[in-house]
Amino acid sequence: MSATVNIPSGTINSVGILGSGIMGAGLVEVAARSGRTVTLRSRTQEGADAAIAKLTKGLERQVEKGRLEADERDAILGRITATDDMNDLADCDLILESVVEDLDIKKDLFRSLDQIAKPGALLATNTSTLPIVELAMVTDRPEAVCGIHFFNPAPMMKLVEVIRPITAADDTVKAALVFAESCGKDAVEVVDRAGFIVNALLFPYLNNAVKMWEQGTASIEAIDLAMQGGCNFPMGPFALLDLVGLDTSVSILEALYDEFRDPNFAPATTMKRMVVAGHLGRKTGRGFRTY
Repeated sequence: MSATVNIPSGTINSVGILGSGIMGAGLVEVAARSGRTVTLRSRTQEGADAAIAKLTKGLERQVEKGRLEADERDAILGRITATDDMNDLADCDLILESVVEDLDIKKDLFRSLDQIAKPGALLATNTSTLPIVELAMVTDRPEAVCGIHFFNPAPMMKLVEVIRPITAADDTVKAALVFAESCGKDAVEVVDRAGFIVNALLFPYLNNAVKMWEQGTASIEAIDLAMQGGCNFPMGPFALLDLVGLDTSVSILEALYDEFRDPNFAPATTMKRMVVAGHLGRKTGRGFRTY
């Protein structure tokens, strides 16, 4: 689609972030470091304030270690506002959501954002695998909706996937690419297909590692060590699954399986049972390992 949006690429000066979890807070830091004003919206003011407090502590540690100047820390924090009111996003040039990976929840959110956001504002999702076009089509501005997928932790990870649904205008995708690159990231454009690039390649590998362990080929420790030492990966598959979260991992695999019907994408039985038991990885203190 080649329709023109009102905001030319490169003029995103204000950013709204929805979601106060680890990823949301990371996105706030990335956007504020790039010199933009940022509004973080959470469902509660307490949640928004807690996310900013955690971000502040992280920046303090960087100052203590000599990685960040105190005046730069103050400038970053001075660009950030925390709120529980969606209407506070009305003047943002770009609104990027990073809430739970649930398509119905995201659709409801995009319906609301479409009514609140100013004309010409871009709406984007940080989803790791859900179809962007379904979010675009619940709005009256499908040409101005795209995916901007940062990786966790957002301040450290260099890659951003910019996802183009078939409804997106060229200017929308260009603006998203320029935004990501201006945040110091390596941006790649990808079509709107489940898993995009990274997760479509990564999660079959993670899933098959669990199935290999289920079959008794080797222990969790041995498989992790083998993939670190043999493939030079920074961590093994089980350590990575615990870091990502077993619930998130199962959701991604189910979305991949729904689209492609490839048996490699069907979540391993153990992972599904661990999610039911609440053993989600690092965030709950127990996954394939205990933390």
